[in-house]
Formats: sequence, structure tokens, C-alpha cells
Amino acid sequence: MRIARVLLSSQYAYMLEYRAEIALWTLSGVVPFIMLALWSQVDASGGGTGELGLNRLQLGRYFLSAFIVRQFTIAWVVWAFEEDALQGRLSHALLQPLHPLWRYLGAHLAEQATRLPFVALLVGLFFLLQPDTVWLPSLGQAFAALLAIWMAFTINFLLQSAIAILCFWSERANALERLLYIPYLFLSGLVAPLEVFPPAVRAAALWTPFPYMIAFPAQLLSGNPPSISGGFAAMALWIALLLPLVALLWKAGVRRYSAMGA
Repeated sequence: MRIARVLLSSQYAYMLEYRAEIALWTLSGVVPFIMLALWSQVDASGGGTGELGLNRLQLGRYFLSAFIVRQFTIAWVVWAFEEDALQGRLSHALLQPLHPLWRYLGAHLAEQATRLPFVALLVGLFFLLQPDTVWLPSLGQAFAALLAIWMAFTINFLLQSAIAILCFWSERANALERLLYIPYLFLSGLVAPLEVFPPAVRAAALWTPFPYMIAFPAQLLSGNPPSISGGFAAMALWIALLLPLVALLWKAGVRRYSAMGA
């Protein structure tokens, strides 16, 4: 606990030095608001249900929830790990008793804490512009959504960690991450609720981790969830699959790691 406290406090102080950049990162995540404006045009007029099976109120709440979920499930460990590996900083981290991935996890959590006031400001601005979308989740709903958000972040962090560890074999592992971004963008529910896709595509998407990174937590937060038990079971299954995969890749990668002076 002492190590965790020191790690988080030091990383939080480091992130505060770059709060202006983090504010820009937060603003760059407004894709759900853009998609809300686009999908509102195809929604039925008069507040009825349209192509998505959602009325304007449900649509606004969903994309606002998707924005919130996206802000707290972002992972960038691939770029940080690759840069450390290329510049030789990883060698020093490997000599220390703390696993390097804990440092990246601490940096992510500290960055989320720094991002929080900017997210709250944008949510308040959204409610100011669209006061009819204001809602207050129940205590149980808020707890379930918070748990789903943290599990979604865990899935994303583990998936990116697995890709990052490929730096032990290739210097440009982020190229693979860019390939994964395309299915993530469309199958996660970030640009459209999964209900808009054909049934076959939607069924196939549920066999991937992407819908559980955005869509499922957003539906929980907006008050329009699918099967809650099925969603949490799928998230737990993906975590259980990715965790040993990351451990195995790390063990194999460290064995073949080489750098100047190491």
C-alpha cells in the first residue's frame, strides 16, 4: 500500500505538470458528441424512436455516457512502452524490484484523476445546452456503471499491454495497435450503438472485447442496459484470458530482451 500510494502521488504530480495537454486530450475525445449530432438527423422527428430504436432523449444520454466511459477507459501504454524501449529507459525499469507495468498502470490512473475536472466541465456544458437530457443514476446503477468502467479499462489496458510487449520482438508494435483501432472504433459502440448494425454483425461483435469497452458501460450508465449478468460475465472472461496472456508474453519477451549496455 505504501508503494502504491507513493507511485500514484508521484505520477499525479507529474501529470499535473501536463494538465494543459491532458485538457487537449479530453477535448480530442468528443467523437461521441459529433456522432450524436449525426445520428440525431436520422432519428425520428418529434422524439419518437427512429433507425436506432432510441428516442432523442435516450440517444443523447447514450452518447454522453459513451463520452464519459471513453474518457476513463483510454490506454496509451503501447506508445509509452515503445518509447521507453527505444530510448533505453526500459533497461533501468527492469533492474528495479517493481514490475514496469505497475508504473504504466499508475500513470494511467493518475492521468484519469487529472482528467476528471475537465470531463466534469464538458458534461456540465452538455447539460447546459441540452437540459432535457439531465438524469441522475440510482446508487445501484452508478455502482454497476463504475464497476463496468473499471473493468473496461482493465480489458483495454491488458490488451494494449499485450501489444506493447511485442516491442521485445519488434520496434514498432504500435502499428498493430493502429490496426486494432479500426474494429475498436466501429464495434465498441463509440460511433453508433450496436443496435444500428445488422444482427449478424452485432452477434459477431459480442464475441470480441470491443463492445465491453464502451457500449456495455455506457448502456449501464444511461439506464438502458442489455443483459447485465451476461455483460459482466463476458468482461470477467476477457480479463481472465488477457491476464495470463500478458504474463506469458512478458516472461518470453524479457528472456530475449537486449539493449545497449544490457
